[in-house]
Amino acid sequence: MDKLSVLILTKNEALDIGGCLRAVSRLQDVHVLDSASTDATREIAAAHGATVTVRPFDNFAAQRNFGLHELPLRNDWVLILDADERASPELIEESLAMVRQAPDNVAAGRIRRRDYWMGKHLKHSIISPLSIRLVRRSRVHYERDINEVLVVDGDIADMRHHFDHFSFSKGMSHWFDKHNLYSTMEAELIASRRVGKPSLAKAFFARDPHERRMHQKRLFYRMPGRPLLKFLYVLLFRGGCLDGPISLHYALLQSIYEYMIVLKTREMRMAADAAAAEARGPVTDGDTHAVKSQPVETR
Repeated sequence: MDKLSVLILTKNEALDIGGCLRAVSRLQDVHVLDSASTDATREIAAAHGATVTVRPFDNFAAQRNFGLHELPLRNDWVLILDADERASPELIEESLAMVRQAPDNVAAGRIRRRDYWMGKHLKHSIISPLSIRLVRRSRVHYERDINEVLVVDGDIADMRHHFDHFSFSKGMSHWFDKHNLYSTMEAELIASRRVGKPSLAKAFFARDPHERRMHQKRLFYRMPGRPLLKFLYVLLFRGGCLDGPISLHYALLQSIYEYMIVLKTREMRMAADAAAAEARGPVTDGDTHAVKSQPVETR
């Protein structure tokens, strides 16, 4: 029996879940953790032989931690996928080899993601194409509600093969709906000041690319003009322009997403300030002026 389990998170993924499951069909222990879908996601997953569990969604870190540590997975090694992703046959073979041969100090595998839009591979435009998706579940956990961070107790091996990602498979309307939710969650994180302090040294010199990316993100939150910076970063610094005209549209989408976060953060902070002012109550003259006692003339 293969010593590799698969965990897939879903919410209304009837369009994509079948293809994702077909790509891992040779593996025997496949689990779908569903966030109360209202379409045929669960039925399709069950028809493909997956074990389906329903858990209402609260945040990404909690959902992934539940999947890794509460579901009855048969194996310690787990390949983590989303429904709009497809593991290549070569990645499956490499993952099985990793499970058999990995030394004890290795607790996870970092995999390259290939993103597609309008039938074209976005080779240069993607901001963070590396993702830790092969893990020893006994030695990892997730933190942070949105753009969750995986904490790994051990070394991370770089995998040679890839998985494909079709984030626009349900069309532009779905992409905007999804990123409207994501931008709200990210704005709440910033407005509540739950974003950790950045380290300039780690942002540029950390050996681990995920730690480096985390501190770069924290620095980015503090910069003015973030939507424009995101546009220029994708198009020029990442070399997105090498992907052709489609990269301009993709960079604009990323800029729009960042602008949504900026505006929502400002709105939330204004609402919090107004609520705090209301809680303090109205300012009266007695709060701001001292009354001097006057001598009283008696006759």
